[in-house]
Amino acid sequence: MTNSLQKFELAVPMGSLESYIHWAQQIPLLTAEEERELAVHFAKTGDHEAARRMVMSHMRYVISVARGYLGYGLALSDLIQEGAIGLMKAVKRFDPDKGVRLVSFAMHWVKAEIHEFILRNWRIVKVATTKAQRKLFFNLRKANKEGAWLSNNEVKMLAHKHDVKEVEVTRMEERLYGHDVAFDRAANDDDDVSAPADFLECYKFDPAHSAESHDWSTQREQSLHAALAELDPRSVDILQHRWLNDSKLTLHDLAAKYNVSAERIRQLEKQAMTKLKKAMEEAA
Repeated sequence: MTNSLQKFELAVPMGSLESYIHWAQQIPLLTAEEERELAVHFAKTGDHEAARRMVMSHMRYVISVARGYLGYGLALSDLIQEGAIGLMKAVKRFDPDKGVRLVSFAMHWVKAEIHEFILRNWRIVKVATTKAQRKLFFNLRKANKEGAWLSNNEVKMLAHKHDVKEVEVTRMEERLYGHDVAFDRAANDDDDVSAPADFLECYKFDPAHSAESHDWSTQREQSLHAALAELDPRSVDILQHRWLNDSKLTLHDLAAKYNVSAERIRQLEKQAMTKLKKAMEEAA
């Protein structure tokens, strides 16, 4: 076994993030020959030590890329972790015969994982779901690092540059620089601080609302009994044992009871539910 395949040993620091970054930067880089030898060995044998050697020798690049996304307000340690996942995926798919170094091939995977992490954690509600929206999200952040609202001319310029409508740029800007608002007030908030929950009307002690809810429940119950009365006794029995009784029966139990197949019981149940739903909707 050559030197590039020998087990790589360097104790991982247990202290701060700064210690880990310093440790990662001390790991020697691989030569093109060493990288190829490790990649070929991993592809043939699945040797995890070869994969680990390739990953660890490229962690300094992951850290460098992760630092470029600090402006999104997420922890650097989390960004590095997500980037490392992308690097691992790249190592698994790397083909040294393509004539490309691993660092060039891996950057796509590293950035893709970090992008996914940012989009998942940027807001409670997703800011970008389609490929075009994701591209616009990161391009808009890059073009407007100061965080100021775009002028009309800047909106037009970005829309033209990225081949999207101006309204899409405006909407993405609102998502990008908007803030999540807590539904309830925090426990340490002052009484003068309002939250959305404070503006919702409470009907709990409203007599009119209580009477209306009672009437609605009563009407629904009466409609259910009236709809059941329109069904044949066997269908009613099937629905009761399948849905209404506390101790429910299986299709096979009812099949044995009526001396038919379980599939026939399923068909009768489906037909009865369809009739019941239709009768309930007409009575509403």
